[in-house]
Amino acid sequence: MGQTRHFKTSDQAINNSGFSPNSNAEGGRLINKDGSYNLRKSGIPLLERLSIYHTMLGLSNFAFIMSVFGIYAVLNILFASIYVFLGPDSLYDLGSNQSMIGRYLTAFFFSSQTLTTVGYGHISPAGLPANIVASIESFIGIMSFALVTGLFFARFSRPKAYIRFSDNMLVAPYKGGRAIMFRLATYKNNQLANAETQVTAALHVLVNGKTETQFYPLQLEFSKINSLAISWTVVHPITEDSPFWNFTEQDFKQRRIELMISMWAFDDHFSNTVQQRTSYTKDELVFGARFLPMYNRSEDGKFTRVLLDKLSAYELTTF
Repeated sequence: MGQTRHFKTSDQAINNSGFSPNSNAEGGRLINKDGSYNLRKSGIPLLERLSIYHTMLGLSNFAFIMSVFGIYAVLNILFASIYVFLGPDSLYDLGSNQSMIGRYLTAFFFSSQTLTTVGYGHISPAGLPANIVASIESFIGIMSFALVTGLFFARFSRPKAYIRFSDNMLVAPYKGGRAIMFRLATYKNNQLANAETQVTAALHVLVNGKTETQFYPLQLEFSKINSLAISWTVVHPITEDSPFWNFTEQDFKQRRIELMISMWAFDDHFSNTVQQRTSYTKDELVFGARFLPMYNRSEDGKFTRVLLDKLSAYELTTF
């Protein structure tokens, strides 16, 4: 069985996906589940290709807080070590009668008061060297807290889609035929309007004895909806124009397939466009299944209850 017999024509493919058609140069999926690109850049020094600002914005809340706390602790440890190195006379109340641990703790807490510009007054620098170090530390503290405040505001005010996708894509019955489906929904209390989705299939095929990645924009039942209030089941009908025409369950399992999804919408609260990406591979495809309902009427009949824990729920079916 030839590897390309199921495709209509290769001229349906596009070459502006942003990814290389060379399958041998690819490693794993092209887009991770969280929407990030599965790439590792090299060839220039790390500091030139690393944006600390983008890195800090991309961290989870826990990782961000831990990073800020870690920088704060390292700065205090560094300056406390300098004060101790300057000797017991560098700080008032840093007496030589204290143990080394006691002197270091005193210097550490003085450093934290200086770095945050709190300045209780119980401990103060003595002599020119200690005053110079304290002045430098207070300046670093002012700059550091300005940067951290800016990062907090940027993270808090950054528009986000807050979209959750189903764990699997399904090959399900559809209007007497078949269709590839996945489901998405908002999981916050944000309001999204004019939602639009674009799906591109990456298929690895054998062309002239060489494996290539061909990209096909998939036609959707609806590529745009007015409001994403409950959920949206995105449907690609498998017609004669689909690259998956005549695909069997074995074809789906054996072929290297990835569906790359880009979704964007207008957020009423941010008054801005938000977007989110994800992808599905053949390992996340369920053949012969359909999604179960994920909403119902409340007991008093006054509102609709959206069951977000049912977003990925499906049942097996037959064609």
